[in-house]
Amino acid sequence: MLQSDEYRLILASQSAGRAALLKGAGLDFAALPADIDERAVEATLRAGESVVEPADIAEVLAIAKAEQISQAHRDAFVIGADQVLALGAKVYEKPASMEAARNNLLQFRGRTHQLYAAVCVARDGRLLWRHVSRADLTMRDFSAEFLGHYLAAAGEEVLSSVGAYRLESVGIHLFEKIEGDYFTILGLPLLPLLDFLRQNGVIES
Repeated sequence: MLQSDEYRLILASQSAGRAALLKGAGLDFAALPADIDERAVEATLRAGESVVEPADIAEVLAIAKAEQISQAHRDAFVIGADQVLALGAKVYEKPASMEAARNNLLQFRGRTHQLYAAVCVARDGRLLWRHVSRADLTMRDFSAEFLGHYLAAAGEEVLSSVGAYRLESVGIHLFEKIEGDYFTILGLPLLPLLDFLRQNGVIES
């Protein structure tokens, strides 16, 4: 287990992509995944009569992760993050199989979907800061043949992405138009997070 008590900064996630973004920015941190039943949290949110927005789901999950790890490591600044994909009123989860990935991509084809990325920081079991951003992504009307070739080239790595694509890889060929912050699409709004950490003396300003 990581000696997280030696770190001032903890990422409450097992996401290799988010960890890579923080490492690329030169941050020294520990990665400790939170033990959160995300589907149960979403079910609780939807149990009421009011409509739950995808942005709210991402934010609540990010906060739950950060606060849980922060309870155990009170001196550290704990980063929580989550991402939700929505097409119209439907919210999507990571595909469980290559066939599910194919079906999802066929639904996205020729249409614009939204990615909502939430990030927050907690310390001593208390939320200090939160931020949610949105990106709009329009997939081109690709052929079924192209889709088969894409999935064969991308492989099962697409199952780790809620949209079954990685823009930093061959997934970029799926798209016609992208509006929004690149880091939001990767699942961690990095610029506002770094700004918060600088303002609070966690990293050099």
